[in-house]
Amino acid sequence: MTAPKPPPLNSLSDAPGIHYHRSSEHSRLCTEADSALLDENNPRIRRDIIRIIAQYLDSQGLTSTKVTLYDEANVKQQRENNYISDVVRLRAAVLDGEWGEVDRICSSAYLKDKKHILYSVYKQQYLELIDDNEPQKAFTTLNKHLKPLEAQQSVHGEFRDLCYLLTTKSIQDAPAFRNWDGIASARERLAEYLQSILEFEIVGRESEHQHLRPNRLVTLLRQAVAYQIESCQYHSEAVPLVPSLLTDYAPVVVPNAEQTSFVGHLGNVKCTAYVGPYAQLVASGSSDNTVRIWNTDSAECLATLRGHTSRIWDICVDRAGSTLFSASGDGTVKVWDIRDLHKPQCLHTITSDDGGDIYSVSLNPLESHIIMAGYDRKIRLYDRVTGRVVQTFHGHDLSVAQAVANPLGNLIISGSKDQTIRFWDMMSGSCVKSLRSHLGEVTSVATSDSGMLLLSSSKDNSNRLWDLRSLKRLCRYKGHQNTSKNFIRSGFVGDSLIVGGSEDGMVYLWDRESTNIVQRLDGHQGIVYDAKWNPKRGILCSASDDWTLKTWWFSPQATNNNVEL
Repeated sequence: MTAPKPPPLNSLSDAPGIHYHRSSEHSRLCTEADSALLDENNPRIRRDIIRIIAQYLDSQGLTSTKVTLYDEANVKQQRENNYISDVVRLRAAVLDGEWGEVDRICSSAYLKDKKHILYSVYKQQYLELIDDNEPQKAFTTLNKHLKPLEAQQSVHGEFRDLCYLLTTKSIQDAPAFRNWDGIASARERLAEYLQSILEFEIVGRESEHQHLRPNRLVTLLRQAVAYQIESCQYHSEAVPLVPSLLTDYAPVVVPNAEQTSFVGHLGNVKCTAYVGPYAQLVASGSSDNTVRIWNTDSAECLATLRGHTSRIWDICVDRAGSTLFSASGDGTVKVWDIRDLHKPQCLHTITSDDGGDIYSVSLNPLESHIIMAGYDRKIRLYDRVTGRVVQTFHGHDLSVAQAVANPLGNLIISGSKDQTIRFWDMMSGSCVKSLRSHLGEVTSVATSDSGMLLLSSSKDNSNRLWDLRSLKRLCRYKGHQNTSKNFIRSGFVGDSLIVGGSEDGMVYLWDRESTNIVQRLDGHQGIVYDAKWNPKRGILCSASDDWTLKTWWFSPQATNNNVEL
C-alpha cells in the first residue's frame, strides 16, 4: 500500500539567497586535468614545486621545516650538479677519442638515461675499431658492452648490422650505416647529442633565478578551485566558499526534474554505474540477463553485453572506465573489456563454488581485487593478477546482499539477510565486529568518500548512518518503502545528502544532518532499486522495476509538484 505524500515544501536548492543555473555546454568543455598538462617528473617542475612549498612554509613561520626541505632537496641538487659535470667530461673524452677515460666516467658517473648514453658511446667506440680494422677489439666491445644494451638501439635492426660489420670490408656495407662519413664527423654528432642533454639541464635551472610571486601556492590553489567551479554542471549566482581542498568542489544541488529516460531493457533494471571519470557513459544491469551501456546525454544504447544466463544483480566499473564487472544469478561474475564499445569483450568468467546467485560485486581501492558475495553466505576476495580467490570470509547466517571495501582498503563491510552488518579484516579473513540494529534484512552498505561514515539500508523501512570510528548509529532516514523486494539500495550524495530507492516508485533524498526528506523524484512506474549520484555532471541516475533507467537534474524552470520535504 502506497504511503500518503507529505505536504510539499521547498528543496535545498530553493533556499533564500542561493540560486543555481545550469552551465552551458561550452562552459563545461574545460581542458581535462591529466598528466599531459604537467610533467611532475620534469626536473624544472620539481624545483619549482620545492620553491613554492618553501615560500609557503616561510610565510607561515615554519622556518625550520623550510630549512629541512631545502637540506633534503640540496642532496638531489648536488647529484644533478655532478651529473652535469660527468656529461661535460664524457663529451670532452669522446671528442678526443680517450676511450679509457670514457670507460672510467661511464662506470662511475651518475647519468640519467644511462643505458641509452652508454649504448651511443660504445657504438661509436665499436665503429671506430671497425674503421681502424681491429676486429678482435671490436668483437670484445660488441660482446662486453653493446650486447647487454641491445634494447637501446635507436632503429630496428641496428644491432644486427653492428654484428654484420665484423664480416664486411667497409662500414658503409651495413644498411644502418650507409651514411658513415668518418670518425671525426661521428664524434661530433655524438658530442652534439651529449650537448643537447646538457642544454636541457641548464635551461631547467633558469627557473631558479626567476622572481617568485608572493603567495604563489595559495594563488595556484585558488586557480584550481576556480577551475573546479567553472567545470561544474551548476553555477551559483553567489561566489561559493570552498570548505576543503581534500576533495573536488561540488555544489549542494538537489535534482528536481527528470532529464533523460533510457529505454531498451526487456526486464526490470536492478543496478546502475557510471563509466569513466567524467561519466559520459552510464551502465545498467537487468533481469533480461544483459548489461547495457548508454550515452549519458543522448540515452542512446551504445553496447549490450550478453553472456549471462540469469538476471544481473550488481555491476561496477573501474575508475578508468575500461573494465566492467557484472554479478549474476547464474553464479558468475564476468569481467568485460569495454574500451571499444563496438566490440566489447568478456575477458574472464569467475564462477562461485556452488553456483548460487552472486548479489554483489565491487573493487578494493587499489582495484587489484574483486569482492564478491551472494546466496552462499560467503564473501570472496579474488586477485585479478593471479586469477584466483585469495581469501574467503565465513560468518553470515544467511545470504549476503552487498559487500564493499572501506576507503583505506583494510576492511570489508558486508550486509546480510541475517539482519547484521559485519566488518572483516581483509588480511586474516576474520570478522572483527558485527552490528545488529536493523529489524529487517540488510539490503545495502556504502561508505562515504571520507571513510568516516557508513550507510546501510534494510527491509525495516529505514536507512541508517553510522560513525565508522566508533560504530555508533548517528541517524535514521525514513519515509520510503523497503519491506519485501530485493535489493533496494541507498548511497551518499556529496557530504550533505542521502539518496535511496523505494517500493513506491520514487527516488528519495534526505538531508544528512537533519534526516528530513528534501526531495521526492516521481517518474518511475515501478520500484526504484538503485540510485547513484555523479558530482562531475551533477546528475542522479536511478534504476527501476519499470524496465527503465532515468537521470535527474536540477532545473530552475521545474515546478515543485514533486519537490517535497
